Amino acid sequence: MQRPMNRPGQGSQRGDRRGEERNESGMIDKVVHINRVTKVVKGGKNFSFSALVVVGDGKGKVGYGSGKAKEVPAAIKKGIEIAKKNMIAISMTGTTIPHAATGHYGAGKVLLKPASEGTGVIAGGPVRAILESAGIQNILTKSLGTANPHNVVKATFEALKQLRNESEYRKLREEPEGNAA
Repeated sequence: MQRPMNRPGQGSQRGDRRGEERNESGMIDKVVHINRVTKVVKGGKNFSFSALVVVGDGKGKVGYGSGKAKEVPAAIKKGIEIAKKNMIAISMTGTTIPHAATGHYGAGKVLLKPASEGTGVIAGGPVRAILESAGIQNILTKSLGTANPHNVVKATFEALKQLRNESEYRKLREEPEGNAA
C-alpha cells in the first residue's frame, strides 16, 4: 500500500493543524490553535470553537487574531479578518532579524536570535507559524515559561515589536531640527 504524498499547504499526515494557505490576496494564513469551548446552560451544553490564527505577507508584515464561532471554518475566518486588521511591520536584515530580542506576556517568554544564512527557522509551534508567515527564513528561538499558545503568540509579538534595524537607530539618535543651538 502506498501512502498519499503531502501536498503543499496540507500539513502532515500526523494531524498537524498548522496548515499553511495562501489566499487570493497573497497572504499566508496559518491556524495556530483550535479550542472547543463548552458552555453549560439549563437545557444542556452549548459547544463553540475558538481559533487562533496568524496571517502574514511573507515580506515582513504579520498579525494574529482569535475568532470564535459555532463551527471551526467560521471561527478561522473571523480570526483571519481580525489578524489582517492587527498587522505589524517587522524590521529585518536580509532573511533574519537585526538583533536578539526577548518578549514577555503573562507567563510566556520568547527569545529570538538572528542566525546565519542556511540555518532555517529553529522554532516550535506558535513561534514557527508567526516567523514563517512574516517571511523570516533564518532565526533561532526558544520559548520559555508557558506552553499556552495565546501567551506564546503575544510574547513573540512583543519581541518582534522591539526589533530595530540600523537605519531606525540612526533616525532615533538624530537631533530634532528645531533644537539647533
